[in-house]
Amino acid sequence: MSESNPWQVLNSKEIYDNNWIKLTEHQVINPSGGSGIYGEVHFKNIAIGILPLDDAYNTWLVGQYRFPTKNYSWEIVEGGGPVGSDPLESAKRELAEETGLSAKSFIEIQQMHLSNSVSDELAIIYIAKDLEFGEATPEETEQLMVKKLPFTAAYQMVIDGVITDSMSVAAILKTKILIQEGKI
Repeated sequence: MSESNPWQVLNSKEIYDNNWIKLTEHQVINPSGGSGIYGEVHFKNIAIGILPLDDAYNTWLVGQYRFPTKNYSWEIVEGGGPVGSDPLESAKRELAEETGLSAKSFIEIQQMHLSNSVSDELAIIYIAKDLEFGEATPEETEQLMVKKLPFTAAYQMVIDGVITDSMSVAAILKTKILIQEGKI
């Protein structure tokens, strides 16, 4: 087997486009030689996740109702920044907007693709350290609850299936490993 692209694109058409996403439908020949369609969602922003962590290993989670899943969700701080912009600047902005926190230190811990079977969305996750406190200024589309809790409680929320957001799960599990290894 080869790692090269086994798909042949016959033609493509844009189905939908807004400020955040573009949906394209491709007529394809699949890897087995059959014809079909493939829908692709292109994200115009990089997904950014931030797990704030203080010296006592407390963190802050953000709770909000998520329209697509029709559920309330507890998550790390999340947002986005335009493709081509500095992701760290986006992380600083999102942390301040959603929690009122700022940090003197950001450590990139993960890059991941969030749903690579249908989307090209890239996520970058940071741990924010050396925290300072201010006032949150969420966007008009955000109705957020912010809670401070021990990191171990956030980890248990992942283990118990309370936290299901992929960036949050990845960030918390990776941070748990980094703490155990003495790297954070």
